[in-house]
Amino acid sequence: MKTLSSSSSRLLEVTVISGENLLDNRKQPVKKNTFVNIKSESYSCNLQTTKMDKEGGSFPRWNEKLIVDLPMHARHLTVEVQCKTSSGIKTIGIAKVPTSDFIGGFLPEDYLHFLSYRLRNEKGEKNGIINFSVRVKNAAPPQSAAGCAATYKQQWTDMGSSYNCSYGVVTGMPVYPESFLDWKYFEASKKGKTLVD
Repeated sequence: MKTLSSSSSRLLEVTVISGENLLDNRKQPVKKNTFVNIKSESYSCNLQTTKMDKEGGSFPRWNEKLIVDLPMHARHLTVEVQCKTSSGIKTIGIAKVPTSDFIGGFLPEDYLHFLSYRLRNEKGEKNGIINFSVRVKNAAPPQSAAGCAATYKQQWTDMGSSYNCSYGVVTGMPVYPESFLDWKYFEASKKGKTLVD
């Protein structure tokens, strides 16, 4: 496999786990010989393929690890399930996986994501499910052990004493209007009063 330079692509480790309820022409269960193609967007030159599952029928299992080059500008990964029949290769279904589902956000880039996607046939109709995991192999090292929260370090002082906390991170919980009202009722009941809505 020809790999792109690390500055222009990410190296993905995709483990194709299994398929569910795969149908031939959306009518009868697939009997055997299913396999999966993984490619980044429409780049057929970067196509990786699993071995055939010869016994699983419409619920095949591959548990096969593939390495895929994903260009930095790529917006999705294409997962295609096919079947070898006496008349040739048939496409059972395709799933286009947005890269935002496993890259970006608050999780580390090398986080292992387990994903399940609905497959659609050439007419856009639902036809089974594909289960797989994906993680970035050549992820950039994190900025620090504390992750993204390290950027927001601040020294906090306990207002009730002279004790100074060391550098740390404070996590806040959202307060909803209902919680605030409950607090007002609680405070009023402590004083022996009632609160009228």
